[in-house]
Amino acid sequence: MSDFDRKKLVNIPSKFIFVTGGVVSSLGKGIASASLGRLLKVRGLKVTIQKLDPYINVDPGTMSPFQHGEVFVTDDGAETDLDLGHYERFIDVNMTQKNNTTTGRVYDAVISKERRGDYLGKTVQVIPHITDEIQSRIYQVAQDGDDFYDVVITEIGGTVGDIESLPFLEAIRQFGLNVGRENAIYVHLTLVPFIRASGELKTKPTQHSVMRMREIGIQPDILMCRTEYPLSDELKQKIGLFCNVSPHAVIEAIDVKSIYEIPLIFHDEGLDGLVVEKLHIDCGEPQLKNWIALVKKAKEPRRCVKIAVCGKYVDLHDSYKSIIEAFAHAGIENDARVRLKWVDSEDIVKKSTESFFHDVSGILIPGGFGIRGTEGKIQAVRYARENNIPFLGICLGLQCAVIEFARHVCHLQNANSKEFNESTPYPVIDIMDTQVNVHEKGGTMRLGAYPCVIKTASKAAKIYGKLEISERHRHRFEVNNKFRDQLEKAGMVLSGIYEKEDLVEIIELPDHPWFVGVQFHPELKSRVTYAHPLFREFVKAALEKHSTEFKE
Repeated sequence: MSDFDRKKLVNIPSKFIFVTGGVVSSLGKGIASASLGRLLKVRGLKVTIQKLDPYINVDPGTMSPFQHGEVFVTDDGAETDLDLGHYERFIDVNMTQKNNTTTGRVYDAVISKERRGDYLGKTVQVIPHITDEIQSRIYQVAQDGDDFYDVVITEIGGTVGDIESLPFLEAIRQFGLNVGRENAIYVHLTLVPFIRASGELKTKPTQHSVMRMREIGIQPDILMCRTEYPLSDELKQKIGLFCNVSPHAVIEAIDVKSIYEIPLIFHDEGLDGLVVEKLHIDCGEPQLKNWIALVKKAKEPRRCVKIAVCGKYVDLHDSYKSIIEAFAHAGIENDARVRLKWVDSEDIVKKSTESFFHDVSGILIPGGFGIRGTEGKIQAVRYARENNIPFLGICLGLQCAVIEFARHVCHLQNANSKEFNESTPYPVIDIMDTQVNVHEKGGTMRLGAYPCVIKTASKAAKIYGKLEISERHRHRFEVNNKFRDQLEKAGMVLSGIYEKEDLVEIIELPDHPWFVGVQFHPELKSRVTYAHPLFREFVKAALEKHSTEFKE
C-alpha cells in the first residue's frame, strides 16, 4: 500500500471490527462474526464480513473436505472458507472474491508485483509489503461500488500465537492506527474452560491469550468468552481486571442448541450496544422481533422427520455444512425438526440397502469427487426410486441418479461416468468440453452462478414458482447430451437447461412422489430468513411420506 493509499484510509467512512481467536481453534469466530453482523444489520446499518485465512493455499478448492470441511462457492465463482456461508446466512448479503483472502493469495499478489518491477530498487519484506497488501484488501472489501459499507467485520483465521497468523495481526494493528482508534475495534474470542474435577471455570487461558495479543501491540476492546456455563459477575470482573477491559466488555458466549440463538444472547449481553458506543455509530435500536419468532420456531417445532444424507465425507459433518443449515431453514418453514441420518456410501455395498434406509422419509445424495463410494450412492438412488422415497440429488447426486436410471430403466448395462470409468460403453456422464484441456486443479472448475431455464408444467417450475433461475456450481462433469433422447424416452424429464451451452441442470421423474436432481448446489443460497425452495419442498414431501410428533 502506498503512502497515498494510507492517506485515503484517514477519511474512509466505514467502521472496522476485527475478530480474533485464542486458546484453541474451532471456537466459532465465524458464527460470532456473523451474529454480530446480524445485530448491526437489524439496527439499519449496511454490513459486510471478510475472512483472512493464514494458510498458504490460494483458496481451499484443492483441500480435502476431511481437513477443511466444505468449500463455499460465491456467485462470482470464488472457492472460499465455509465461514462465508455463515456470513451469507446471517446477514443475507452475497459474498464475493474480495471477502476471503489467504496468505497464498497475498504472497502471490506481492510476488507478481515484484516480478513486474513495482518495487524496483526495494527489498520486498513482510513489513511493509505483505502487511500493506493485507491492509489494501481490507480497504477494498469496504467499498460497495461507489459507496462504502457502514461496518466491515474482519475475521482472522487461526489462533493468536500461530506463526502464520502474525502478518495478519500486524496488518490489523497498523490498520487501526491508520483509520484512527475511534473507527476500529478489536474483539477477541477466547475459551473459559470448565474443569470438572474441581467444578470450576478457569480464566487463566483467557488471560494468557490476551497477553499474547498485547505482546504484538493489540489491546482487545471486547472479549467474547466461550463457555459451557454462565459467567458470574465476579468472574467477569476478574477477567476484565487481568485483561485490561471493562467487565461490561466481557461478553458471555455460552453454548446453545441452535446457532441462530447466538445474536439474541449477544444482544442480551449488550454486545451490539457496546460496539455502537465504542465506534460512535449513529443508528437505531435493533429490530429483533422477526428473528425472535424465527428462533422460537426453530426451537419448538411441531413435527419431526428423518432424512438420510448419503455421502462419502460423513465422518466430518462440516463437509456438508451448508446442507445441514439448509435443512434447518427448510425445517423452520415446515414447522418441523429435520433429523439427519448420516450414511457412509462406502458401507452400502457391504449390506442390504434397506438396512440403511428403511426408517427414513427422504434420501439426499450430496456432491463429491472421485470414484470412492459412488456405487453405494447409485444403490441408494435405486432404493429411493423403486420405493417411492422422496429424493434430492445435488451435483454428483444428479449424476448418480442419471447413471442409475440409465442402467436399470434404459437398460444400458455398465453405464457410468467417465470420471469413474474411462472405458465405460455408455458414458452418460462426461467431462465438459470446456474442461477437456484443463490440467491445473485450483480454481478451474465450472464455478459460480449460471442461469437456468425451467420447463413449464415441470415439478421444478412448481417448486421455484418461475421459469428462470440462477444457481451456483462447482463441477467438471455433465450429463452427456448424446444420451438425452434415451433418458427422456424412458421417462426422465430434463426440466432445467443452461441454454448457452445446452447443458442439463435439473432432472426429475414424473411418476414418483418427489424425485429431483440438480447439477448445481442449492444449499449455498439458502438463508435462515427464507429457505431454498428445493429444500423446503423436499422436506415437505418427506413429511408427507412420514413424520412424527417432535420430542426433544
